[in-house]
Amino acid sequence: MKKFFCTVLAALIFSSPAYAIETLSDDAIDTKAPSAILMEKTSGEVIYEKNAHEQLPPASVTKVMTLLLIVEAIERGDISLDDTVIASERAASFGGSCVFLEEGEKMSVDEMLKCITVVSANDCAVAMSEFLCGSEPAFVQRMNERAAELGLKNTHFCNCTGLFNDPEHYTSAYDLAVMSRALIKHELIKKYSTIWMDSIRNGEFGLSNTNKLVYYYDGCTGLKTGYTEEAMYCLSATAERDGIEYIAVIMHGDSIESRNNDAKALLNYGFANYKLCPLRSDEVLPPVKVRLGKSDSVQPVYSGEETALIKKSGAADITYSVELPDSVAAPVEKGQKLGTLTVSIGGKVFREIPLVAENAVERAGLFGIFTDMALAYLGIG
Repeated sequence: MKKFFCTVLAALIFSSPAYAIETLSDDAIDTKAPSAILMEKTSGEVIYEKNAHEQLPPASVTKVMTLLLIVEAIERGDISLDDTVIASERAASFGGSCVFLEEGEKMSVDEMLKCITVVSANDCAVAMSEFLCGSEPAFVQRMNERAAELGLKNTHFCNCTGLFNDPEHYTSAYDLAVMSRALIKHELIKKYSTIWMDSIRNGEFGLSNTNKLVYYYDGCTGLKTGYTEEAMYCLSATAERDGIEYIAVIMHGDSIESRNNDAKALLNYGFANYKLCPLRSDEVLPPVKVRLGKSDSVQPVYSGEETALIKKSGAADITYSVELPDSVAAPVEKGQKLGTLTVSIGGKVFREIPLVAENAVERAGLFGIFTDMALAYLGIG
């Protein structure tokens, strides 16, 4: 076995030990809301939770799932931003937060997305549900299917808006964080969720974001607010600084101010205390020789997660140790494990990342095998 090491003296401050992120107890951060969570986007690590799995009515934060299905349909190519949506009588009948669609009014998908994201337009959400699935009930079925695909255990939807109180319409802070994480992985949504003020209908109807954090919280990227008398003040807030993005979900807050203060406290804690650790070495991975193969070598590549969340506190070096064999025998399958990258922090193993074959290498024919044997005998191979 050939083992070589590359050590990177980190110019950052990291934690030690760094085996895992310990989730903070509900009294570690002063949040007023009865249910809350703080999650990091890339890793999905939960930093803080407070009754995060309790089933609660989500009000308009329901639309995180509505928006996810719309954005996924766009990125699959099922619909486009330029498509025209015609408001039905039913869609135009919706009140609450809305843009007062009229029956037969035409809007592009782009405008509909803007209205749903910025002002939580119930009429536009229903119009889009009908545009995508033919009816809101069919769309809601897809919402519940997508929730199941995301592994959500405490979520069930009865409508696409969150406008109506229904004991069977519920989710949890954790499930909302998972939905929000799935949504913000699509950069398209930030085109809309970061809008502070805009307009539709050729400037005749103004839009002002219901999420005031967009205006005054540094790095805010969205995402969705909600309120009903039963659900109280809900929020999924996202923010990004220096390449790291957090999701803070607040449910059943007492007021807009209290809800926003809770979200800020969680986001501030995340930015102050954590960083992302790269799970890749700066060194170029050398090819591995292949014995008796149609190709004489195979290129190892990294697999798995690219970064992991670690604490800033403490001063420790990150070291990257790459272990690869001198050679492997053909056949080699694509994705076959060849070696390991070991990432250590403060001398303790933090992650082990598999190094796998970039491509397959078939076994050589008899002529190739004899040629390899002859070259090996002559000391040339």
